[in-house]
Amino acid sequence: MRTSNIAATTAEASVATDVVALRRSVAAGAVGVFVHWFDWAAYAYLAGTVATVFFPAENSTTGLLAVFGVFAVSFGIRPIGALVFGPLGDRIGRKRTLSLVIFMMSGATLTIGLLPGYASIGVAAPILLVVLRLVQGFAAGGEFGSAASFLAESAPRRRRGFGVSWLEVGSLLGFLAGSFVFLLLSAGLDDHQLTSWGWRIPFLVSAPLGVIGFIIRSKIEDTPEYRALQAGDAIPRSPARELLRSHKRELLQAAGLMAAMHVPFYAVLTYLVTYETDHLGHSAGSAALLSTVISLLGLVLVPLFGLLSDRVGRKPVFVGATAALLVVSTPAFLLMRTGLAGTWIAGLLLGAILAAILGTYAVWSAETFPTRTRQSGLSIAYNITAALFAGTVPYLMTVLISATGSTLVPGPYLMVFALCGLVAALSLRETAGSALLRPEDVPPDTTATDAD
Repeated sequence: MRTSNIAATTAEASVATDVVALRRSVAAGAVGVFVHWFDWAAYAYLAGTVATVFFPAENSTTGLLAVFGVFAVSFGIRPIGALVFGPLGDRIGRKRTLSLVIFMMSGATLTIGLLPGYASIGVAAPILLVVLRLVQGFAAGGEFGSAASFLAESAPRRRRGFGVSWLEVGSLLGFLAGSFVFLLLSAGLDDHQLTSWGWRIPFLVSAPLGVIGFIIRSKIEDTPEYRALQAGDAIPRSPARELLRSHKRELLQAAGLMAAMHVPFYAVLTYLVTYETDHLGHSAGSAALLSTVISLLGLVLVPLFGLLSDRVGRKPVFVGATAALLVVSTPAFLLMRTGLAGTWIAGLLLGAILAAILGTYAVWSAETFPTRTRQSGLSIAYNITAALFAGTVPYLMTVLISATGSTLVPGPYLMVFALCGLVAALSLRETAGSALLRPEDVPPDTTATDAD
């Protein structure tokens, strides 16, 4: 009787420890993603105002194009950040890179909020804006790989999918918070106030958020898996070289999963607003409201799909989601042509499918790589596919619709990437509940392995 009581008490303590550890790791992992997406949304929504502040006023269109050009440049530099921070995290630990990237992102964002405009310092203003956006993009290149590795290695094995799914909850929350602040500024300030000082508020607000995130991340321990590598003297000297030499297949598989996430993410949550107003004739308010509702739906469904993947496996959830996207994409855009009700039904359906992808792709990708090269693999696969496929969605949709004259183009385009993700998923083994440390993580002769 006494033994059973001790066992029950031990089990309860273990569950409580798991819950506390999960909450701590979620807070440390997701806070940087929140800050990044808050900044991203604020910059995107304030593009017109930023153009007025930082670029000559003679041509507003040229100024706006310049702002979006700066945005694109910061997106394009992310793979370079991934090539630096990914291998760095495999060499010095997840904790240090998590702290470093949020410090760089928040510092650059704060400086943008304090930056004088073109009227005050002339051409130096847009030059400094470009430099600061490059710093943000460079640091953002290390955020996903660091956070996903940390969450996967910190979360309890049986709840790993649920834990890692909060990474995308952080993304959605940051996006919504940025949108909400923009709405408050638009409602409470006139154009002169917004241009003279109001636009600075979101960038200044993100600074204390970054400080909080830095404090949280600086107080955490590194992950058990990484500490095991340290204890076994198995830290790789050249993780990127090891990744490309021994794990090219895993890199391509993870890239397939991520491409199948990036394109529907940007198509559904960003481009769909433009599509509704330009091609369906809906009001901007209605389009923005649908985008907000889809994001709120994602906040609920993403962790539920992560939890489901812990119970039934990554493969059934992800394969089901990409198969559904393959089947539903074109009919969804056909349904949108029937009117506002059809647009909402189709948008919510696509949002639910996207939530299933978001709830599983990160944890499955993390479990695909060995611990020695996990952060390198996640960072490189995520940021290269983002640079190639994510930021180009609005541009390519506009060009393809113009060239073909068909507003159904987004449907087949989504189908291509759904098929890409489906092929990658079918080639992967099931990893739910698997150990993250593998025999190859501690090779018998570490020095020889790293020196090759």
